Amino acid sequence: MEPVRKAVAVLDDLFFTVKILDAAKRAGWEVVFVKEEARLQELAKQSPALILFDLNTKAVDAVAAIQKLKQQPETKSIRLLGFVSHVQVDLKQRALEAGADTVVARSVFSTTLPSIFTRHTETANP
Repeated sequence: MEPVRKAVAVLDDLFFTVKILDAAKRAGWEVVFVKEEARLQELAKQSPALILFDLNTKAVDAVAAIQKLKQQPETKSIRLLGFVSHVQVDLKQRALEAGADTVVARSVFSTTLPSIFTRHTETANP
């Protein structure tokens, strides 16, 4: 039996929650959804393989959270992937400058979600 890979998702959009759950399940991943900064930091210290950020979430300040995660020695190596509306170029740039590894348009995220988990499976520590 394959070991379960773990991811954290920071969002409050039900549409993307369902899409992420479905793609993760198919790829053998477990995803924990968070809506609080403190819970995000707590889960990040458990070394998930990937953290997904809806940069438009109202739950946390995603850019500040990304920056904080990349500044802490115990969480800086976690892969951080953000998604945002394609017209929000400034927000995308701020997230990348804060340390996000990748930021994609919501439409791209939605259509490539299955491959995102598959691609990160090879580099994830179970």
